[in-house]
Amino acid sequence: MGGMLSGIKVAMLGGDAREVILLEELLRQGAEIKVAGLGELPRQDGCTICEDPADAVEGADVIILPVPGIKGEGLIYAPRARRPLYFSQEVAAAIPAGTPVLVGVARPPLKEMAAAGGWLLVETAEMDEMAILNSIPTAEGAIMLAMQEMPITIHGCEALVLGLGRTGFTLARMLDGIGARVTVIDRGAPDRARAYVEGWPAFPFSELAAAVARADVIFNTVPAPVLTRDVLSRTKPEVLIIDLASDPGGTDFNAAADLKRRAMLAPGLPGKVAPQTAGKILARIYPALILKCLGRL
Repeated sequence: MGGMLSGIKVAMLGGDAREVILLEELLRQGAEIKVAGLGELPRQDGCTICEDPADAVEGADVIILPVPGIKGEGLIYAPRARRPLYFSQEVAAAIPAGTPVLVGVARPPLKEMAAAGGWLLVETAEMDEMAILNSIPTAEGAIMLAMQEMPITIHGCEALVLGLGRTGFTLARMLDGIGARVTVIDRGAPDRARAYVEGWPAFPFSELAAAVARADVIFNTVPAPVLTRDVLSRTKPEVLIIDLASDPGGTDFNAAADLKRRAMLAPGLPGKVAPQTAGKILARIYPALILKCLGRL
């Protein structure tokens, strides 16, 4: 099969419906793929299914790990797999130095293995293109959760967005579009100026305690401890907190429970609420990224 990825050997370990769509696109573009932990797949030319991740990575030019990456003890995110899948030392030893390893979010153990093995570790969730595109299903999913959990409408509610980055900006714009009274908190003066242009009151984090007191729902996108016990104590008893930051989020969830505040950690929403769209985003970005990592673009 011809294509821009013709002759490139790819190993895919774990994943969900997003990676199935990515797999199909990589095959369409001519890649030769060995896959482990992606569940039952139809027979396809160029695709070899392996039981052991070590077999899948052997001889691969590129390794693709799932967007959520690897948890403690090397457990690979693989909800479609028939058994737990592990990124063991045996797997790591089979990856030569210089090999591109693509993952959405790399936790410290994977970063340590990559440094020791000399791999080219690429965190795709940090790339602007992917983060901006994923901000759409993330924002829609966050609003869906708020609609399910709140006894009032989004329209007319006081919605506080912490962090006006790629996800925060898309979320604030969607909330504004359906009639919420949006306020944003951001540490950067330029981003607060962008909020002003959009018509949203914007404040620095030094004014967070005052801002939370008015909020009916708080959306956090900041991966740092911003919603501390002291800040949470100043919220309304009926407030809803949806934390979109990567695990462990920016909320003191123990304090929230003690204070009887409803707070939920909701990372990875694209793959949960819109897996087809999220998969198409991977399929759009990864082929060119693979070529770039291999020095062929």
